[in-house]
Amino acid sequence: MTMRSARSTVTFSNAFALREYAGQLPAGDYEIIVEEELLEGFSFETWLRTATYLMVGHSDSQPGLAEMRAVSDRELVAVLSRDGAMTQTRQNSEAALSPLEDRT
Repeated sequence: MTMRSARSTVTFSNAFALREYAGQLPAGDYEIIVEEELLEGFSFETWLRTATYLMVGHSDSQPGLAEMRAVSDRELVAVLSRDGAMTQTRQNSEAALSPLEDRT
C-alpha cells in the first residue's frame, strides 16, 4: 500500500466552529494535511483520500503544540464557504456605511 500526504494552508477571516469539536477556533491561518492511498489495479494512477486534518494550536512561537483534528472534506468546504460569505457581507456593510467622497 502506497500512501502520500499533502500540506496546504487556509486562512479564516472569522472565528469558526467544527461540528465534532466544542468551542470556536480563532480567525487565522491553519495548516491542512490530506492523506491519500494509491489504488492499485487501474491502468492509470488513482488516489483515494483517506483522511483530512486541520492543525489546531500550531504557531511558529510554540512549535510542537499542535493538535490534528480530523475533519471531513465536506465540512471543511462548508466552513470555508461560510467564512467567505461572512467576510463578503461585512465588506459590503462597511462599504455601504462609509461616507460618500466629496467630489466638488
